[in-house]
Amino acid sequence: MSDAAPKTVLVTGASSGIGRACAEHLAARGDRVFGAQRRVPPSGEGPAGVEMIAMDVDDDRSVEDGVHAVHARAGRIDAVVNNAGAAWMGSVEDTSIAEARAQLETNFFGALRVCRAVLPIMRAQGSGYIVNISSLAGVLGLPFSGLYSASKFALEGLSESLRLEARRFGVKVVLIEPGDFRTQLPLARRQTAASQGDSAYRAAFAKVKVQQDKDEAAAPTPEPVAQLVARVLDTPAPRLRYSVGMLSQRIVVPLKRALPQRLFETLLVRVLGL
Repeated sequence: MSDAAPKTVLVTGASSGIGRACAEHLAARGDRVFGAQRRVPPSGEGPAGVEMIAMDVDDDRSVEDGVHAVHARAGRIDAVVNNAGAAWMGSVEDTSIAEARAQLETNFFGALRVCRAVLPIMRAQGSGYIVNISSLAGVLGLPFSGLYSASKFALEGLSESLRLEARRFGVKVVLIEPGDFRTQLPLARRQTAASQGDSAYRAAFAKVKVQQDKDEAAAPTPEPVAQLVARVLDTPAPRLRYSVGMLSQRIVVPLKRALPQRLFETLLVRVLGL
């Protein structure tokens, strides 16, 4: 149980992975947690102690209705954890415009929809936390995840701007940048259509995917992300960015900032075996 007063928290993408871990952890410590997912089973099954609601972050009306339902039931929304996401793989050249739009629709526009829906409530309260789940791929553009990185880079820029705009209303905006964690995202990851054919990038893509599969298989379960989110919600003046995950992956962030770009790229290519 947290020493801070219990909060009403909305977690998107709460049916599995990082979202489920966050919802369960916050509920276990005494917060009132609403977990959003596209479709809620008739039984209402979900993480223990979490009130599940239907919300498709790709749909304006669904987001508006979901946020309204949470506010109507709880009377306030103290925090939102924007976690709902999708992942596409393939070279930039092998990614169609339709596939690129689908990637940004969920990871960027989905988070934007939720932010816009909760902000009037938080402004009226004079307080609130918006925690956007980004990624280390939002700091570093990885080969064959270009559009995924683009969606997270966009979320990072949005969060920087929103943090400055909303601070006068008592609303705190925070980015969480996880590395690899053992979740169901790899199972749901989609490959672009052109990358599955006779692509010029086929051999390099296969090497990167093999390494990625190894990294994800060795990754920890997502409880550390949930614990970090809880600490952020108990921090009166949180930082803009927090990274979490294996040190071997997190180290790329300071290295990218410290090393000349050409040297950093050379090291990265060697690590990836390209």
